Amino acid sequence: MSIYRNSLRQKIDDIFYIWREEMKQVVRDEGVLIFFIIVPLVYPLLYSWIYNNETVHDVPVVVVDQSHTGLSREFIRMCDASPDVRIAFYAQDIDEAKSLISRQLVKGAYLIPGDFETNVNRMQQATVSVYCDMSLMLTYKAIFQTAQMVSMKMGADIQTKLGHHYTAREEAIAAQPLDYDEVPIFNPSGGYGSFVLPGVLMLILQQTLVLGIGLSAGTARENNRFKQLIPISRPYQGALRIISGKALCYFMIYALMGTWLVVVVPRLFNFPHLAQWWPLLVLMFPYLVACIFFGMVMSCIVRYRENVMLLMVFVSVPLLFLSGVSWPQSNIPGFWQGVSWVFPSTFGVRAYVRMNSMGASIGDVSQELYALWIQAVSYFSIAYAVYRYQIYLTRQDALGRLREMKRKKQK
Repeated sequence: MSIYRNSLRQKIDDIFYIWREEMKQVVRDEGVLIFFIIVPLVYPLLYSWIYNNETVHDVPVVVVDQSHTGLSREFIRMCDASPDVRIAFYAQDIDEAKSLISRQLVKGAYLIPGDFETNVNRMQQATVSVYCDMSLMLTYKAIFQTAQMVSMKMGADIQTKLGHHYTAREEAIAAQPLDYDEVPIFNPSGGYGSFVLPGVLMLILQQTLVLGIGLSAGTARENNRFKQLIPISRPYQGALRIISGKALCYFMIYALMGTWLVVVVPRLFNFPHLAQWWPLLVLMFPYLVACIFFGMVMSCIVRYRENVMLLMVFVSVPLLFLSGVSWPQSNIPGFWQGVSWVFPSTFGVRAYVRMNSMGASIGDVSQELYALWIQAVSYFSIAYAVYRYQIYLTRQDALGRLREMKRKKQK
C-alpha cells in the first residue's frame, strides 16, 4: 500500500514539476506571453471597438443626374434624407463619378438617366443605375438598399396616385396589400458586430492557444528542453505526465482568458449575451480541452516555432467561414464541411453563437458538445502517441550516446 502511495505521489510530483517548468517557459518567452496574455486581452477590445457602431450611416455618394426633373430631384432628396446615405457630390457624367470613387471621396454613385421621368409618365419602367465600392460590404449594403427602398416608396406613391381611390385606407391597401413588420431575429440592432464578433471571439481563443503552444514547443525543441522533462521511468508514464502537466498549465491560463473573451467582452460592448454561466461552463470546458490537445498535436507537426504562426494565421479567415457564422452552413460543400470537423472552433463557434446569441439550451447544442468531447479524446490519444514516440526516440538516442561514451572509456 505504501509503495502504491509513493508511486502515486511521484506521478503527481512529476506532473506538477512539468506544470511549473511550462509555466516558467510561458513567462520567460516573450512570444508565448504575447499570444497567451496580450493578444487575448487587447485584440478583442480593439476589434469590438472598431465595430462598436454596429452599422454605417451617412455613406458619401455622388449623383449623376441626367434627367434634371422634379422626379429625379425627389429621388435624390429621399436618398439624402435616409440615415444610411449622404449625397456628397454632383457629377456631370459617370466618368467624373468613377474618378471620385477611385479617389475614395465617395463610396458609390447613383446614375439617373435622361429619360427617367419620361418613362414614368409613359407608364414604362424607369431605371436608376447604382455603382458601389464592393471592397466594403457594409457601405455597399447601405448604398444599394437605400436606392432600393426609395424606388419602392416612389413606386408605391405613383401607384396610389394613378389608382383614383376615394379614401386614404384604399390608397394604403393598394400601395401595400400585405402589411408586415421587419424584425431581425437574434440581432435586434441589425449590426455587424452582434452578428459576427461572438464567433470571432471563440476563434481568437483557439488561434492564440494553438499559437502559444506551438511557440512554446518550438522553443523547447530548439533548446533541447524536451529531454529534461523525461523521467527515467517507462515511456508511456513519461508521456502521460508530460501531457498532463502541460495541459494543466494551458488550462489554468485559458480558464481566465476564456472567461474574459466569452463573458466579459460581450457585456462590455453590449453584444448578445443570453447564456447563463452554467451552460457556458458546460461548453467551454470541452472546447478548451479540445483546443489544448489540438494545439499539442499541431506543435508536434511543425518543426520550427515560426511555422505555426504562418499556418494558423493563414487558416484563420477560412475557419471563420467554415464555422457557418459569416457564410450559411447549408451552402458549404460537403468536402469542406468534412475539413471543418478537424478544428474545435467549428463546433465551439456554432454552439456559442446559438447559446449566447440565440438563447439555445444545452440540449439544443448537444451534437456540438458531443463533437467537442470526441475531438478532445481523439487529440489526446494522438498527442499521447506522438509524445510517447518522441520519448522513445530520445531515450534511444541517450542510450546510444551512453554506449559510445562507455566504448571510449574502455579504449
